[in-house]
Amino acid sequence: MAKTQLNVRVDEGTARAARERALARGISVNRYIEELVRQDTGEAGRAFVEAAADFMKQYESVFAEEFGRDREGTREGRG
Repeated sequence: MAKTQLNVRVDEGTARAARERALARGISVNRYIEELVRQDTGEAGRAFVEAAADFMKQYESVFAEEFGRDREGTREGRG
């Protein structure tokens, strides 16, 4: 994906916080800001859900074997 430069002005406290958070995560400030925007726009959530769905599809047989294929049906019987 092509990158576009975006210049923003923030107060010194915000800039310091961004640098500290990025450093704590071991990433650049650019990457930190990019991740924040993605989270805010829901891209990170979508990626997580897609990854979780893929994981469940890959391991469906393992879960079925461990917990039983009709496990969901047992909830309906409670009442």
